[in-house]
Amino acid sequence: MSRNGIQEAVNKALEKAKGGKDAGTSAPLSFTPGEYTATADGYNGPVTVKVTFESDKIKGIAVEKHSETAHVGDIAFDIMIPEMIQANGSGVDGVSGATFSTRALRNAVNSAAEQAKCTNFEAFKAAKVEHKPGEPITLHYDVVIVGAGGAGVAAAAQAAQDGNKVIIIEKNAEVGGNTLVSGGQYQSVMPYLVWDPKNPDAETGIYAFTGAEYPKVKSVQGCINELKMILNWSEAPFDADYYKTHEFVAGDALELSKHGVHAEYLPVLKALKAEIKAYLDWAQPKLDAGTPENQLTLFSTLNLHIFQTYYGGLRQSADKSQWIYGDVNLVKQFIEKAQGLKEWLEGMGSTFKEDGQPTLIGALWYRENEFIGANVDTDGDGTPENYPGRWGTYFVAPINAFLKANQENRIMLRTTVKELIKESGRVFGVKAQRYDGTEVTVYAAKGVILATGGYAANIKKVLDENVYWSPEYLSLSTKTTNRSSLQGDGITMAQAAGANATGLGFTQLMPISWIDNGNLAFGGGNYACWINPNTGKRFVDEGSERDVLSLAEFRNGMDYKGSKGVFLEFYNVEQKMPAPTQLPETGDFAGRYYRRKISELPELFKELGVKADPKVVEETIRNYDKAVMSGKDFPDVGKAIASRPVGNVQKNADGSYNPDTYDLDNTVMTIRLMAPSTHHTMGGLVVDEERHVLTPEGRIIPGLYAAGEVTGGIHGGNRLGGNAITEIFVSGRIAASSLNADNK
Repeated sequence: MSRNGIQEAVNKALEKAKGGKDAGTSAPLSFTPGEYTATADGYNGPVTVKVTFESDKIKGIAVEKHSETAHVGDIAFDIMIPEMIQANGSGVDGVSGATFSTRALRNAVNSAAEQAKCTNFEAFKAAKVEHKPGEPITLHYDVVIVGAGGAGVAAAAQAAQDGNKVIIIEKNAEVGGNTLVSGGQYQSVMPYLVWDPKNPDAETGIYAFTGAEYPKVKSVQGCINELKMILNWSEAPFDADYYKTHEFVAGDALELSKHGVHAEYLPVLKALKAEIKAYLDWAQPKLDAGTPENQLTLFSTLNLHIFQTYYGGLRQSADKSQWIYGDVNLVKQFIEKAQGLKEWLEGMGSTFKEDGQPTLIGALWYRENEFIGANVDTDGDGTPENYPGRWGTYFVAPINAFLKANQENRIMLRTTVKELIKESGRVFGVKAQRYDGTEVTVYAAKGVILATGGYAANIKKVLDENVYWSPEYLSLSTKTTNRSSLQGDGITMAQAAGANATGLGFTQLMPISWIDNGNLAFGGGNYACWINPNTGKRFVDEGSERDVLSLAEFRNGMDYKGSKGVFLEFYNVEQKMPAPTQLPETGDFAGRYYRRKISELPELFKELGVKADPKVVEETIRNYDKAVMSGKDFPDVGKAIASRPVGNVQKNADGSYNPDTYDLDNTVMTIRLMAPSTHHTMGGLVVDEERHVLTPEGRIIPGLYAAGEVTGGIHGGNRLGGNAITEIFVSGRIAASSLNADNK
């Protein structure tokens, strides 16, 4: 985008130097009247518009078809189209947080104008509405929340429920932040769905909040081996000296388990071992008697979640000079307080799938909670309306509660907070600027909560801070899953007010990102086989942590259309992905995914420039599937947890696979091309358990709180998949409650 901007500026300068019309001149425009249809690439796919021109102006613009994310990308259309018509051109300001959609609309309208033989095309592309600042605005609230993603909205709902007058200030054109473009599932064990030591043979459990009864979820092949590894974890003090002379391999939990544990996590480990032993005492006789593992009730506890968050985030810097892992008190806090999070959201109208605990990429276990939407009466007619997806579950429901708690509560959109107001050591409010330049000052009687997210979209900052990734893997051309607004503003503002930060050099990459734009492709490694496009072999345990997967991709993938670390993922077309939307069961999306049988690989590989021998790939998949079906060791590269083979196969009555029915030849496979891109920044502001922001000396900055990805010290150097949603909602509520308690 920067390169395109520079090129456009140079072209304008050359045109002016040659005596041509300067872009921005008032020379008249003319068009061949009529309707013109044009298409440009957006965030999720093509955006098609129909533009109607009269002889000298745009008469109308209609978006005919698009797949942009609701309340993220499509917001740009509602804002930009009226301004394009008013300006009679496409140079109107873009919409913050909707960069791809903004660009798609602009490119499509430009294409339509070219079809209409627009004269003075440079002037058309430069035409914009000049926004004039209004009179300065001064407001007074109890609580000011900066950022309207998951953490900010959770804080707002809690603060409002606590009786405060609250304002949210958001730089984007709609609430949602990165939460709206995330997977949206959150990690937290639901005790009613898993093994209960008090009733070990129970086949069902009751969700106390609703009184409904659900079948217990079943284990997955490999879970028990993982538990046995933890049961044997050394209880000696963590031996950092060992890794001075040996390579620390992120994700190699088996090796890590031999070298001890940090003292503050030892009590968690001991308690977890006792829980695992009780489970294995129950499970092992059944396994010995021939019961398949996938017929046993799943083991899952809070201590398992805490300990996996610890070792899943324990990382070493590239130069071996520093270690990072999550603060045990903050980790325990967000995991323990997540018990009750679903009930809190459901009490406001959110809906979830109540009968499952799936997994997703880099999650390490089966304890995700899937959103459905919300049933909320937002118009006050007494009848709840249905709002589907993440938008309903995480935003409509809590925002409705927030707005109805006090008629003065409000959300100020398209407004960027520039600095914190600090007097006599205390934060009293914020100074901001609206999209039209209007200056805004908001005073907070009780305090300010920063919920501005991380900085994964600020690639330069990622590079400047980086101590974890080799420079050969990251560059200014590295893509991101994040919305463009995630620049690290909150961290910068807080540091200017005296705040401390930690862990800024550790950035998590998302290993399953589309190679054309870096967006999150969604999915999980438990059902898929990942192939090195150069050798045709598997190269990593597909269920590993996200940084482990990303590093393996860089080392084993290919360079493809400017992306590094591109690999091939194979899975059965009938597999439903853990994602907010499913890929269509047929058809291709060139450069992203393809639907093929094994016999069709040679032609596809030739088209994509894949070097691997298709026969080697076929052999790899068949051997992989044999291991999944037999439950025995995987050849070449191990896999801890595998939920299904790639090829078609039937199951026996006891849930085991019947290898006699295995058929890869007639299986339609989904084949995806993906690569790493920046996803979540591990570092951020230093906070205590009440979410007060702290100085480098460890002192509280009165009046300043922080929640969500803007904070650091929680996930260590790598975050487990699904832990973000859990932590941001829990910490948002904690920040609001602490602020309220501090002002009683």
